[in-house]
Amino acid sequence: MRKTELLIPAGSLDVLKTAVVYGADAVYIGGEAFGLRAKAHNFSLQEMDEGVRFAHQHEVKVYVTANILAHNQDLDGVEMYFEELRSIGPDALIISDPGVFAIAKRVLPQVDIHISTQANNTNYGTFLFWHELGAKRVVTARELSLQEIRQIRERIPEDMEIESFVHGAMCISYSGRCLLSNYFTGRDANQGSCTHPCRWKYAVVEETRPGEYMPVYENDRGTFIFNSKDLCMIEHIPELLEAGIDSLKVEGRMKTALYVAVVARAYRRAIDDYRKDPQLYRQNLEWYKEEIGKCTTREFSTGFYFGKPGSDSQIYENSTYHKNYTYLGTVQAVDDMGRARIEQKNKFSVGEIIEVMKPDGTNEAVQVRQILDEDGVSQESAPHARQMLWVDLGISLKPYDLLRRREE
Repeated sequence: MRKTELLIPAGSLDVLKTAVVYGADAVYIGGEAFGLRAKAHNFSLQEMDEGVRFAHQHEVKVYVTANILAHNQDLDGVEMYFEELRSIGPDALIISDPGVFAIAKRVLPQVDIHISTQANNTNYGTFLFWHELGAKRVVTARELSLQEIRQIRERIPEDMEIESFVHGAMCISYSGRCLLSNYFTGRDANQGSCTHPCRWKYAVVEETRPGEYMPVYENDRGTFIFNSKDLCMIEHIPELLEAGIDSLKVEGRMKTALYVAVVARAYRRAIDDYRKDPQLYRQNLEWYKEEIGKCTTREFSTGFYFGKPGSDSQIYENSTYHKNYTYLGTVQAVDDMGRARIEQKNKFSVGEIIEVMKPDGTNEAVQVRQILDEDGVSQESAPHARQMLWVDLGISLKPYDLLRRREE
């Protein structure tokens, strides 16, 4: 069995550090240009440098996305950007465009290149093509089954790596290449500015009767005909590892630190348990599933891994998420009295029962004993987003412990 990497997304420096502490083998991030998440916070060069140093100190790799489908006016900027990355030293670049690939090979010959899922990677011939050009890894199209991935593994060189998405949002368009956003709003999904029109509610208008909206029904259950379920393969770690996949990738560079921590910790434990003893993995399966449900998600499916999805892989009733827990903050420091410094993310109050989530896999219910502002003034609640606070929870805390509240 190949050594399998857990690859976690990070949209900011804080989230990168969370991913590293909660079990990632590698993280992927975007700079301020040339990635496909223009609405994510993304990394300045200074933040990227700090993030790479932090990750490398913990023996975690960092991959930088540069996977836009470039236009003529982009190429000079790509070359300058790669020149700037030289001193930062990421472990790999994620690229989809052959022109961008050629620039990376010339400017950053010492950095591995991974071919993005945007590049239509659906067969072993494509993998061999990129391998001959010098790519280290290819990310499979989301439309591949496990059987197809196994066939690719059998037909490519041993040193070539396969990366596949195993968790996160799915797109109704072919591996994310969508024209709807550009058509409706002028914001190009293939340039990183998708407005997610697949989550909108639609009706039909007959052109000779303008203004008369007829609802679109699918089995009389609703009108969200483009809204797909999220991918979740936590119950199928054995099949993924045995297929020869080198990197299990989680989607979500716009997600919170809580989402990243929950998903990274659950998949980390699932992978490690299975490698230690398949029976241990089976015994803990309910724990993995329960933990995955503690972050904001849609309903889950297994995507294309076991065949083409049917109608039950879409959500027709609504476009909403399930939110079982609310993210309150991450411990940044602990003082001599055991109080934790956090940046508040959502409101909570003295006397409330909340949960502390720890990187080691434990969760502990605690009562909020005291909340102080930065000047040491006591307050009954924390209603202001991003306020820096000191909180007393009555237990020993460490940096990167996460605070969350269960929602009934």
